[in-house]
Amino acid sequence: MKCQACNANPATVHLTDIVNQHKKELHLCQECAEKQQFLKQQELNLPAILQTLIGHHVGRQSDELARLVCPECGIKYMEFRAEGRLGCPHDYTVFRAGLVPLLQRIHRAERHTGKTPRRRRSGDDLQSERELRRRLRAAVETENYEEAARVRDLLRQREATDEPG
Repeated sequence: MKCQACNANPATVHLTDIVNQHKKELHLCQECAEKQQFLKQQELNLPAILQTLIGHHVGRQSDELARLVCPECGIKYMEFRAEGRLGCPHDYTVFRAGLVPLLQRIHRAERHTGKTPRRRRSGDDLQSERELRRRLRAAVETENYEEAARVRDLLRQREATDEPG
């Protein structure tokens, strides 16, 4: 996609504005976006943004945190603050005091709970499905293909009704 201002360079800045439920899009190259003051160089500095975010939430603890080093990967807390990347899974434990407030601010929680199915299946549903699968295996092993086809169709019918709609 070409820049809508100069029609010469590829558009790398994509702005979307919604006014009165109407979407307006603007696609500009870096140079035109800076000329129109849609983009300032410091706004794209990811380490600076992370530094600001992280810095707001450590406050008094910063001296203690500054001395922390992960014994597994060797990354220092201050390196994490500068780069915005942890070195290994152990860093979550080592840097917990600095990470918890940050996670609370960004995710509104310190623990990821994941997604849950729209329709949860009960233990009885799972048990009967296991039983049907066992019956299907047994029918195939004994070469009772009519029974195997019937059980297979039952399983497919259950799967079709269990899919979220």
